[in-house]
Amino acid sequence: MPRARTSRTGPRARRTTAAVAALAVLALLGSGCSTKSGESSGSTDDKGVKTGPGVTDKIVKLGALTDLSGPYATLGKSIVQAQKMWAEEFNKAGGVCGRDVEIVVKDHGYDVQKAVSAYTQLSPDIVAVPQVIGSPMVAALLDEVERDKILTFPQAWSASLLGNEAVQVLGTTYDIDMMSAVDFLKRRQGLGKGDKIGHVYFEGDYGSNALEGSRHAAREAGATVVPKKIKATDTDMSSQVTALRSAKVKAILISAGPTQTASLVGVAAAQGLKVPVVSSAPGYAPQLLKTPAAKALEKMLYIVSAAPPVSSKLPAVKKMVAAYEKKFPGELVDSGVLSGYNAAVLMGQDLQQACEAKDLTRQGVVDAHRSRNAGDTGLGTPQDFSDENRPASYADYIMRPSSKHVGGVVLVEDAHEVPGARQFVEDGGE
Repeated sequence: MPRARTSRTGPRARRTTAAVAALAVLALLGSGCSTKSGESSGSTDDKGVKTGPGVTDKIVKLGALTDLSGPYATLGKSIVQAQKMWAEEFNKAGGVCGRDVEIVVKDHGYDVQKAVSAYTQLSPDIVAVPQVIGSPMVAALLDEVERDKILTFPQAWSASLLGNEAVQVLGTTYDIDMMSAVDFLKRRQGLGKGDKIGHVYFEGDYGSNALEGSRHAAREAGATVVPKKIKATDTDMSSQVTALRSAKVKAILISAGPTQTASLVGVAAAQGLKVPVVSSAPGYAPQLLKTPAAKALEKMLYIVSAAPPVSSKLPAVKKMVAAYEKKFPGELVDSGVLSGYNAAVLMGQDLQQACEAKDLTRQGVVDAHRSRNAGDTGLGTPQDFSDENRPASYADYIMRPSSKHVGGVVLVEDAHEVPGARQFVEDGGE
Protein backbone atom coordinates (compact mmCIF):
# COMPACT_ATOMS: atom_id res chain seq x y z
CA MET A 1 0.00 0.00 0.00
CA PRO A 2 1.64 3.02 -1.39
CA ARG A 3 3.45 6.19 0.16
CA ALA A 4 5.73 9.31 -0.74
CA ARG A 5 7.82 12.03 0.87
CA THR A 6 7.78 15.78 1.21
CA SER A 7 9.40 18.25 3.56
CA ARG A 8 9.56 16.80 7.06
CA THR A 9 9.41 20.15 8.81
CA GLY A 10 5.83 21.16 8.11
CA PRO A 11 2.73 20.40 6.04
CA ARG A 12 3.64 18.18 3.14
CA ALA A 13 4.53 20.60 0.38
CA ARG A 14 5.06 17.95 -2.28
CA ARG A 15 1.43 16.94 -2.37
CA THR A 16 1.11 19.38 -5.26
CA THR A 17 1.77 16.82 -7.97
CA ALA A 18 -0.73 16.42 -10.77
CA ALA A 19 -1.89 13.06 -9.46
CA VAL A 20 -2.55 14.30 -5.96
CA ALA A 21 -4.20 17.43 -7.32
CA ALA A 22 -6.61 15.19 -9.19
CA LEU A 23 -7.36 13.30 -6.00
CA ALA A 24 -7.99 16.57 -4.20
CA VAL A 25 -10.60 17.47 -6.81
CA LEU A 26 -12.35 14.18 -6.11
CA ALA A 27 -12.26 14.95 -2.42
CA LEU A 28 -13.87 18.32 -2.99
CA LEU A 29 -16.55 16.81 -5.18
CA GLY A 30 -17.46 14.35 -2.48
CA SER A 31 -17.26 16.70 0.49
CA GLY A 32 -20.59 18.43 0.36
CA CYS A 33 -22.26 16.52 3.16
CA SER A 34 -19.27 16.09 5.45
CA THR A 35 -19.59 17.45 8.97
CA LYS A 36 -17.36 20.49 9.49
CA SER A 37 -15.33 20.53 12.69
CA GLY A 38 -16.90 23.85 13.63
CA GLU A 39 -20.42 22.44 13.24
CA SER A 40 -20.19 19.62 15.78
CA SER A 41 -23.22 19.40 18.02
CA GLY A 42 -21.15 19.30 21.21
CA SER A 43 -22.67 18.65 24.62
CA THR A 44 -21.70 17.45 28.09
CA ASP A 45 -23.07 14.29 29.72
CA ASP A 46 -24.16 13.87 33.32
CA LYS A 47 -20.59 12.93 34.33
CA GLY A 48 -19.11 16.07 32.83
CA VAL A 49 -17.69 14.40 29.70
CA LYS A 50 -17.78 16.58 26.59
CA THR A 51 -19.16 14.76 23.54
CA GLY A 52 -19.75 15.47 19.87
CA PRO A 53 -20.39 13.64 16.57
CA GLY A 54 -20.04 9.88 16.84
CA VAL A 55 -20.75 9.76 20.57
CA THR A 56 -24.15 8.99 22.10
CA ASP A 57 -25.13 8.05 25.64
CA LYS A 58 -24.42 4.40 24.83
CA ILE A 59 -22.14 4.24 21.78
CA VAL A 60 -18.80 5.58 20.54
CA LYS A 61 -18.89 5.06 16.80
CA LEU A 62 -15.76 4.52 14.72
CA GLY A 63 -15.44 4.22 10.94
CA ALA A 64 -13.34 1.98 8.69
CA LEU A 65 -12.67 2.57 5.00
CA THR A 66 -11.32 -0.71 3.72
CA ASP A 67 -10.82 -2.87 0.66
CA LEU A 68 -12.99 -5.99 0.68
CA SER A 69 -13.43 -6.36 -3.08
CA GLY A 70 -10.28 -4.98 -4.72
CA PRO A 71 -6.57 -5.89 -4.90
CA TYR A 72 -6.11 -5.78 -1.11
CA ALA A 73 -9.31 -7.65 -0.24
CA THR A 74 -7.46 -10.38 1.67
CA LEU A 75 -5.65 -7.79 3.74
CA GLY A 76 -8.86 -5.83 4.29
CA LYS A 77 -10.68 -8.90 5.55
CA SER A 78 -7.92 -9.66 8.04
CA ILE A 79 -7.84 -6.09 9.35
CA VAL A 80 -11.62 -5.85 9.67
CA GLN A 81 -11.90 -9.16 11.49
CA ALA A 82 -9.06 -8.26 13.86
CA GLN A 83 -10.60 -4.88 14.67
CA LYS A 84 -14.05 -6.37 15.19
CA MET A 85 -12.46 -8.86 17.58
CA TRP A 86 -10.80 -6.02 19.46
CA ALA A 87 -14.12 -4.13 19.73
CA GLU A 88 -15.78 -7.17 21.29
CA GLU A 89 -12.92 -7.54 23.78
CA PHE A 90 -12.90 -3.81 24.53
CA ASN A 91 -16.65 -3.69 25.15
CA LYS A 92 -16.55 -6.81 27.29
CA ALA A 93 -13.90 -5.10 29.44
CA GLY A 94 -16.19 -2.12 30.01
CA GLY A 95 -15.84 0.04 26.92
CA VAL A 96 -15.07 3.73 27.37
CA CYS A 97 -16.86 6.24 29.58
CA GLY A 98 -19.72 3.78 30.07
CA ARG A 99 -20.17 3.35 26.32
CA ASP A 100 -19.58 0.51 23.88
CA VAL A 101 -17.48 0.98 20.77
CA GLU A 102 -19.02 0.23 17.37
CA ILE A 103 -17.05 0.07 14.10
CA VAL A 104 -18.95 0.86 10.89
CA VAL A 105 -17.15 -0.66 7.88
CA LYS A 106 -17.35 0.66 4.32
CA ASP A 107 -15.74 -1.14 1.34
CA HIS A 108 -14.10 1.16 -1.23
CA GLY A 109 -12.67 -1.65 -3.39
CA TYR A 110 -9.42 0.37 -3.68
CA ASP A 111 -11.26 3.03 -5.68
CA VAL A 112 -10.63 6.66 -4.74
CA GLN A 113 -14.07 7.98 -5.69
CA LYS A 114 -15.76 5.20 -3.71
CA ALA A 115 -13.57 6.02 -0.73
CA VAL A 116 -14.52 9.71 -0.94
CA SER A 117 -18.21 8.78 -1.15
CA ALA A 118 -17.91 6.38 1.78
CA TYR A 119 -16.19 9.02 3.90
CA THR A 120 -18.97 11.49 3.08
CA GLN A 121 -21.51 8.95 4.34
CA LEU A 122 -19.57 8.05 7.48
CA SER A 123 -18.07 11.34 8.62
CA PRO A 124 -21.14 12.99 10.18
CA ASP A 125 -21.59 10.11 12.64
CA ILE A 126 -18.10 8.96 13.71
CA VAL A 127 -15.48 10.21 16.13
CA ALA A 128 -12.39 8.44 14.73
CA VAL A 129 -11.17 6.05 12.01
CA PRO A 130 -8.88 3.13 13.00
CA GLN A 131 -8.46 1.96 9.40
CA VAL A 132 -8.12 3.43 5.91
CA ILE A 133 -6.49 1.13 3.37
CA GLY A 134 -4.48 2.79 0.60
CA SER A 135 -2.34 5.92 0.28
CA PRO A 136 -4.35 7.23 -2.72
CA MET A 137 -7.51 7.09 -0.59
CA VAL A 138 -5.89 8.85 2.35
CA ALA A 139 -4.36 11.49 0.06
CA ALA A 140 -7.79 12.26 -1.40
CA LEU A 141 -9.29 12.60 2.08
CA LEU A 142 -6.52 14.51 3.87
CA ASP A 143 -8.11 17.94 3.70
CA GLU A 144 -11.49 16.58 4.79
CA VAL A 145 -10.06 14.61 7.69
CA GLU A 146 -8.01 17.58 8.87
CA ARG A 147 -10.99 19.90 8.64
CA ASP A 148 -13.28 17.47 10.46
CA LYS A 149 -10.59 16.68 13.09
CA ILE A 150 -11.29 12.93 12.88
CA LEU A 151 -8.33 10.95 14.20
CA THR A 152 -7.41 8.58 11.36
CA PHE A 153 -4.98 5.66 11.20
CA PRO A 154 -4.06 4.84 7.58
CA GLN A 155 -3.05 1.32 6.62
CA ALA A 156 -0.50 3.14 4.48
CA TRP A 157 2.94 4.46 5.33
CA SER A 158 3.74 7.38 3.10
CA ALA A 159 5.94 10.16 4.41
CA SER A 160 3.61 12.53 2.54
CA LEU A 161 0.93 11.66 5.10
CA LEU A 162 2.99 13.16 7.92
CA GLY A 163 2.44 16.76 8.99
CA ASN A 164 -1.28 16.35 9.64
CA GLU A 165 -2.58 16.62 13.22
CA ALA A 166 -5.49 14.21 12.77
CA VAL A 167 -3.68 11.63 10.59
CA GLN A 168 -1.28 9.17 12.21
CA VAL A 169 1.03 6.95 10.20
CA LEU A 170 1.75 4.05 12.55
CA GLY A 171 5.31 2.73 12.72
CA THR A 172 7.88 3.76 10.14
CA THR A 173 7.57 5.26 6.66
CA TYR A 174 8.68 3.56 3.44
CA ASP A 175 11.91 5.53 3.14
CA ILE A 176 12.94 4.49 6.66
CA ASP A 177 12.09 0.87 5.76
CA MET A 178 14.39 0.95 2.74
CA MET A 179 17.16 2.51 4.80
CA SER A 180 16.75 -0.42 7.17
CA ALA A 181 16.89 -2.80 4.20
CA VAL A 182 20.17 -1.35 2.90
CA ASP A 183 21.61 -1.32 6.42
CA PHE A 184 20.73 -5.02 6.77
CA LEU A 185 22.34 -5.84 3.43
CA LYS A 186 25.50 -4.03 4.50
CA ARG A 187 25.68 -5.64 7.95
CA ARG A 188 24.52 -9.16 7.16
CA GLN A 189 24.71 -9.77 3.41
CA GLY A 190 28.13 -8.43 2.43
CA LEU A 191 27.06 -5.29 0.57
CA GLY A 192 30.12 -3.09 0.15
CA LYS A 193 31.43 0.08 -1.42
CA GLY A 194 31.12 0.18 -5.17
CA ASP A 195 28.33 -2.41 -5.23
CA LYS A 196 25.09 -1.93 -7.10
CA ILE A 197 21.61 -2.48 -5.62
CA GLY A 198 18.58 -2.95 -7.84
CA HIS A 199 15.36 -1.27 -6.72
CA VAL A 200 12.11 -2.26 -8.42
CA TYR A 201 9.34 0.07 -7.33
CA PHE A 202 5.77 1.11 -8.10
CA GLU A 203 5.27 4.51 -9.67
CA GLY A 204 3.55 6.90 -7.29
CA ASP A 205 3.86 7.62 -3.56
CA TYR A 206 4.80 4.14 -2.37
CA GLY A 207 7.69 3.66 -4.76
CA SER A 208 9.01 7.21 -4.88
CA ASN A 209 9.17 7.46 -1.09
CA ALA A 210 10.90 4.08 -0.86
CA LEU A 211 13.41 5.10 -3.55
CA GLU A 212 14.38 8.20 -1.56
CA GLY A 213 15.31 5.99 1.36
CA SER A 214 17.26 3.46 -0.69
CA ARG A 215 19.23 6.11 -2.57
CA HIS A 216 20.16 7.92 0.63
CA ALA A 217 21.25 4.71 2.38
CA ALA A 218 23.15 3.54 -0.69
CA ARG A 219 25.09 6.81 -0.86
CA GLU A 220 25.97 6.46 2.82
CA ALA A 221 27.21 2.91 2.15
CA GLY A 222 29.18 3.89 -0.95
CA ALA A 223 26.85 1.83 -3.14
CA THR A 224 24.69 2.74 -6.13
CA VAL A 225 20.98 2.15 -6.75
CA VAL A 226 19.85 0.86 -10.14
CA PRO A 227 16.16 1.93 -10.23
CA LYS A 228 13.45 0.13 -12.19
CA LYS A 229 10.03 1.81 -12.06
CA ILE A 230 6.96 -0.33 -12.76
CA LYS A 231 3.20 0.09 -12.83
CA ALA A 232 0.79 -1.72 -10.52
CA THR A 233 -0.51 -3.55 -13.59
CA ASP A 234 2.96 -4.96 -14.39
CA THR A 235 3.03 -8.53 -13.15
CA ASP A 236 5.91 -10.11 -15.10
CA MET A 237 9.29 -8.95 -13.82
CA SER A 238 11.36 -10.76 -16.48
CA SER A 239 12.66 -7.64 -18.22
CA GLN A 240 13.53 -5.97 -14.91
CA VAL A 241 15.45 -9.03 -13.72
CA THR A 242 17.30 -9.30 -17.02
CA ALA A 243 18.36 -5.65 -16.79
CA LEU A 244 19.47 -5.99 -13.17
CA ARG A 245 21.40 -9.14 -13.98
CA SER A 246 23.22 -7.29 -16.75
CA ALA A 247 23.96 -4.47 -14.28
CA LYS A 248 25.54 -7.07 -11.96
CA VAL A 249 23.60 -5.99 -8.89
CA LYS A 250 24.57 -7.59 -5.57
CA ALA A 251 21.07 -7.29 -4.07
CA ILE A 252 17.56 -6.19 -5.04
CA LEU A 253 14.99 -4.09 -3.19
CA ILE A 254 11.33 -4.26 -4.18
CA SER A 255 8.61 -1.78 -3.26
CA ALA A 256 5.57 -3.24 -4.97
CA GLY A 257 2.87 -5.83 -4.31
CA PRO A 258 3.04 -9.55 -3.53
CA THR A 259 2.45 -10.51 -7.19
CA GLN A 260 5.45 -8.52 -8.33
CA THR A 261 7.61 -9.86 -5.50
CA ALA A 262 6.80 -13.46 -6.40
CA SER A 263 7.56 -12.84 -10.06
CA LEU A 264 10.81 -10.99 -9.31
CA VAL A 265 12.17 -13.67 -6.98
CA GLY A 266 11.02 -16.56 -9.16
CA VAL A 267 12.50 -15.12 -12.34
CA ALA A 268 15.74 -14.12 -10.60
CA ALA A 269 16.20 -17.66 -9.30
CA ALA A 270 15.47 -19.11 -12.76
CA GLN A 271 18.01 -16.75 -14.39
CA GLY A 272 20.67 -17.57 -11.83
CA LEU A 273 20.56 -14.15 -10.17
CA LYS A 274 20.51 -15.61 -6.67
CA VAL A 275 21.05 -12.43 -4.67
CA PRO A 276 19.22 -11.32 -1.52
CA VAL A 277 15.91 -9.57 -2.21
CA VAL A 278 14.37 -7.29 0.41
CA SER A 279 10.72 -6.21 0.33
CA SER A 280 8.75 -3.81 2.47
CA ALA A 281 5.78 -5.37 4.27
CA PRO A 282 3.13 -4.65 1.58
CA GLY A 283 5.20 -6.61 -0.93
CA TYR A 284 4.73 -9.94 0.78
CA ALA A 285 1.74 -12.14 1.62
CA PRO A 286 1.90 -15.66 3.09
CA GLN A 287 -0.29 -16.89 0.23
CA LEU A 288 2.86 -16.66 -1.94
CA LEU A 289 4.11 -19.81 -0.23
CA LYS A 290 1.42 -21.69 -2.17
CA THR A 291 2.85 -20.53 -5.51
CA PRO A 292 5.64 -22.02 -7.68
CA ALA A 293 7.97 -19.30 -6.35
CA ALA A 294 7.71 -20.60 -2.77
CA LYS A 295 11.13 -22.29 -2.57
CA ALA A 296 12.93 -19.32 -4.06
CA LEU A 297 11.10 -16.95 -1.71
CA GLU A 298 12.19 -18.91 1.36
CA LYS A 299 15.80 -18.91 0.16
CA MET A 300 16.16 -15.36 -1.19
CA LEU A 301 13.55 -13.01 0.27
CA TYR A 302 13.67 -10.84 3.39
CA ILE A 303 10.91 -8.56 4.63
CA VAL A 304 11.44 -5.31 6.52
CA SER A 305 8.62 -4.06 8.75
CA ALA A 306 7.97 -1.89 11.79
CA ALA A 307 5.73 -4.68 13.10
CA PRO A 308 7.04 -8.04 14.31
CA PRO A 309 6.00 -11.30 12.61
CA VAL A 310 2.80 -12.91 13.85
CA SER A 311 4.98 -15.88 14.82
CA SER A 312 6.67 -13.58 17.36
CA LYS A 313 7.17 -14.80 20.92
CA LEU A 314 5.97 -11.48 22.35
CA PRO A 315 3.25 -12.36 24.92
CA ALA A 316 0.73 -9.88 23.52
CA VAL A 317 1.22 -11.21 19.98
CA LYS A 318 0.83 -14.84 21.12
CA LYS A 319 -2.35 -13.90 23.01
CA MET A 320 -3.79 -12.10 19.98
CA VAL A 321 -2.99 -14.99 17.62
CA ALA A 322 -4.63 -17.51 19.97
CA ALA A 323 -7.75 -15.35 20.27
CA TYR A 324 -7.97 -14.83 16.51
CA GLU A 325 -7.56 -18.53 15.74
CA LYS A 326 -10.29 -19.35 18.25
CA LYS A 327 -12.71 -16.76 16.86
CA PHE A 328 -11.92 -17.40 13.19
CA PRO A 329 -10.91 -21.08 12.98
CA GLY A 330 -9.18 -22.01 9.75
CA GLU A 331 -8.49 -18.37 8.80
CA LEU A 332 -4.94 -17.35 7.96
CA VAL A 333 -3.30 -15.18 10.62
CA ASP A 334 -1.34 -12.74 8.48
CA SER A 335 0.34 -9.37 9.00
CA GLY A 336 -2.99 -7.63 8.43
CA VAL A 337 -4.36 -9.23 11.58
CA LEU A 338 -1.51 -7.83 13.66
CA SER A 339 -1.56 -4.45 11.94
CA GLY A 340 -5.31 -4.04 12.30
CA TYR A 341 -5.43 -5.23 15.90
CA ASN A 342 -2.50 -3.02 16.91
CA ALA A 343 -4.19 0.05 15.38
CA ALA A 344 -7.43 -0.76 17.19
CA VAL A 345 -5.70 -1.20 20.56
CA LEU A 346 -3.93 2.15 20.10
CA MET A 347 -7.25 3.77 19.24
CA GLY A 348 -8.79 2.26 22.36
CA GLN A 349 -5.97 3.72 24.46
CA ASP A 350 -6.60 7.13 22.91
CA LEU A 351 -10.32 6.89 23.70
CA GLN A 352 -9.59 5.92 27.29
CA GLN A 353 -7.20 8.85 27.69
CA ALA A 354 -9.77 11.23 26.18
CA CYS A 355 -12.37 9.85 28.60
CA GLU A 356 -10.06 10.50 31.55
CA ALA A 357 -9.67 14.08 30.30
CA LYS A 358 -13.50 14.28 30.10
CA ASP A 359 -13.36 15.16 26.41
CA LEU A 360 -14.69 12.63 23.92
CA THR A 361 -15.09 15.20 21.17
CA ARG A 362 -13.15 14.66 17.97
CA GLN A 363 -10.58 17.27 18.97
CA GLY A 364 -10.40 15.72 22.43
CA VAL A 365 -9.49 12.34 20.93
CA VAL A 366 -6.88 13.94 18.66
CA ASP A 367 -5.41 15.82 21.63
CA ALA A 368 -5.29 12.64 23.71
CA HIS A 369 -3.45 10.85 20.90
CA ARG A 370 -0.91 13.63 20.35
CA SER A 371 -0.14 13.78 24.07
CA ARG A 372 1.42 10.31 23.94
CA ASN A 373 5.16 9.93 23.39
CA ALA A 374 5.43 6.25 24.26
CA GLY A 375 2.35 4.50 22.89
CA ASP A 376 2.78 0.81 23.61
CA THR A 377 0.44 -2.11 22.94
CA GLY A 378 2.97 -4.87 23.57
CA LEU A 379 2.60 -5.80 19.90
CA GLY A 380 5.88 -4.26 18.79
CA THR A 381 8.09 -1.32 19.71
CA PRO A 382 6.74 1.78 21.53
CA GLN A 383 5.74 4.71 19.32
CA ASP A 384 5.96 8.47 19.74
CA PHE A 385 2.84 10.32 18.55
CA SER A 386 3.72 13.74 19.95
CA ASP A 387 5.13 15.24 16.73
CA GLU A 388 2.92 15.01 13.68
CA ASN A 389 5.87 15.81 11.41
CA ARG A 390 7.95 12.80 12.47
CA PRO A 391 7.51 9.04 12.04
CA ALA A 392 6.07 7.32 15.09
CA SER A 393 8.98 4.86 14.99
CA TYR A 394 12.40 4.48 13.36
CA ALA A 395 12.93 0.80 14.20
CA ASP A 396 12.33 -2.12 11.83
CA TYR A 397 12.26 -5.89 12.21
CA ILE A 398 13.79 -8.14 9.57
CA MET A 399 11.85 -11.31 8.69
CA ARG A 400 11.82 -13.97 6.02
CA PRO A 401 9.18 -16.29 4.54
CA SER A 402 8.68 -19.61 6.30
CA SER A 403 6.03 -22.22 5.60
CA LYS A 404 6.73 -23.72 9.03
CA HIS A 405 5.64 -20.66 11.02
CA VAL A 406 2.25 -19.07 11.71
CA GLY A 407 1.61 -16.24 9.27
CA GLY A 408 4.22 -17.56 6.84
CA VAL A 409 7.06 -15.48 8.32
CA VAL A 410 9.81 -15.94 10.90
CA LEU A 411 11.97 -13.39 12.70
CA VAL A 412 15.52 -12.90 11.43
CA GLU A 413 16.49 -9.82 13.40
CA ASP A 414 14.79 -7.91 16.21
CA ALA A 415 13.77 -4.27 15.82
CA HIS A 416 16.78 -2.16 14.87
CA GLU A 417 17.09 1.58 14.28
CA VAL A 418 19.40 2.61 11.45
CA PRO A 419 22.09 5.08 12.54
CA GLY A 420 21.37 8.39 10.86
CA ALA A 421 17.65 7.77 10.30
CA ARG A 422 16.61 10.56 12.64
CA GLN A 423 19.03 12.98 11.03
CA PHE A 424 17.71 11.97 7.61
CA VAL A 425 14.24 13.01 8.79
CA GLU A 426 15.53 16.23 10.35
CA ASP A 427 17.19 17.11 7.05
CA GLY A 428 13.92 16.68 5.18
CA GLY A 429 14.90 13.42 3.54
CA GLU A 430 17.74 14.87 1.54
